[in-house]
Amino acid sequence: MRRREMLGLAALAALPERLRAAGAGPVAPTAEGLADAFTVPDWYRDAKLGLWAHWGPQCAPEAGDWYGRRMYLEAEEQSAIHRRLYGHPADTGFIDVIAGWRAEAWDPLAVFSAYKAAGARFLVAMACHHDNFDLFPNPHHEWNSVRLGPRRDIVGGWAAAARQLGLPFGVSNHASHAWHWWQTAYGYDTVGQRKGERYDAFRLTRADGVGKPWEGLDPQALYTGARMVPPDGLESPEAMRAWHDATSGQWSEDVPPDDFAFAAGWLARQTALVERYQPDFLYQDGHRLPFGAIGRIAAAHFYNAAIARTGSFSGVMTAGFTRGQGTLVTMERSGAAGIEPEPWQSATCIGDWHYNRARFQQRSYVPAAGIAALLADVVAKNGTLLLSVPVRGDGTLDGQERAILDALGSWMAREGEAAIYGSRPWRVFGEGESVRYTCKDALLNAIVLTPQAGPLRLAALAGGGVEAVRLANGRPLAFTADDAGLTVTLESGDIGDMPLVLRIAGRTAAPGQA
Repeated sequence: MRRREMLGLAALAALPERLRAAGAGPVAPTAEGLADAFTVPDWYRDAKLGLWAHWGPQCAPEAGDWYGRRMYLEAEEQSAIHRRLYGHPADTGFIDVIAGWRAEAWDPLAVFSAYKAAGARFLVAMACHHDNFDLFPNPHHEWNSVRLGPRRDIVGGWAAAARQLGLPFGVSNHASHAWHWWQTAYGYDTVGQRKGERYDAFRLTRADGVGKPWEGLDPQALYTGARMVPPDGLESPEAMRAWHDATSGQWSEDVPPDDFAFAAGWLARQTALVERYQPDFLYQDGHRLPFGAIGRIAAAHFYNAAIARTGSFSGVMTAGFTRGQGTLVTMERSGAAGIEPEPWQSATCIGDWHYNRARFQQRSYVPAAGIAALLADVVAKNGTLLLSVPVRGDGTLDGQERAILDALGSWMAREGEAAIYGSRPWRVFGEGESVRYTCKDALLNAIVLTPQAGPLRLAALAGGGVEAVRLANGRPLAFTADDAGLTVTLESGDIGDMPLVLRIAGRTAAPGQA
């Protein structure tokens, strides 16, 4: 038996009985059990588009991704923003960001209704980011949104909204990496008047909370404790950044060295999340299932809960891009080169994952046409798109985001119904950068990503067999078909800012094997 397997068995023996038994059920919590049971349910394959509220206290400053980690790196833009908004991180750290986060305008039904109107067929909310702050009342973790900050059950609000809207509900959990992600909070400035003075995580204890909003809470339970503390004497921001990149910046899915309790605590928190909200979809952020055997228990627990609730293998869990582990493959901010033999997911965002006001000011969001083109590409390759539309610190969507969602929703209501929802890949995914193919209702759909007035030739349809070509609105188009392909002429009145769907009938329309 390999040493890692022996260590895994020893680790499981150290778990409390309740957690060891959490994976019990028809799906066994083993590598073989997960791989043998895994399938992708039709509800997810047919949905094609999920929208995601990647929202938590790091959105409060409206300064973009990884605010919690980067505010403690003095050369980062978030560090300068933090010092301007809150003060020096030796005095006011991320716990103070949490304490000041109110989510005062948050209406989960309003946000999720906008997502649904934009075409989402499942809805996802973040339950805990790498910042280790649970967005629901977790009996296994005192740092949560009911105890501090909004003092509300954030996940519960999202779950109720999704179910009121009649859509599957999902959660994302990013907490397994908190143990190394937070180590920047134990650093210090390398230059300036406060050179060498350690940041708040290095010194704070439970006793320091007296008279503060976080009174009674242990800061080390949030920041996870000193593990990779930068040595004294680093002389530049670049040196500090390089030190962190080489240590705490290394992405690890292993149990933290000499801290099995962190992994066991993560499992307790994860199972509580599933048991409380019964999600249909679970996004576990990472490269693969975390913590070896502990991650496999978590996966089996999720799948078995869904089976108990629905009577079939209906849960969808993704845990990175590792294949063969019994979870859906996710490609983050990337996509597939061709048609994948198994369903997969692309996860991305219209801007930053966490809300960044600069995106609004610079008008740099991905426009609706870009989202529709991306969705067509993903679906043509046997995938589903999970798209984050960031929520402001106060809990609202900004005006540009709403306009993008409105435009996307108009397109999905007609073109999406014709060519996206419930579709399957054709024998080729497309032609160059201009066309993507899907099959639905015994028709072949050619999705023209950037349509232009004039003749359009589809070389993949060479050889004939086409009987009719129509737009998604039903209007027929004249066409010619020969050994060079299918040629249609697009009129300027049919061309807009969004991709154009051609519905093609004939013997060419049979779907591929995916």
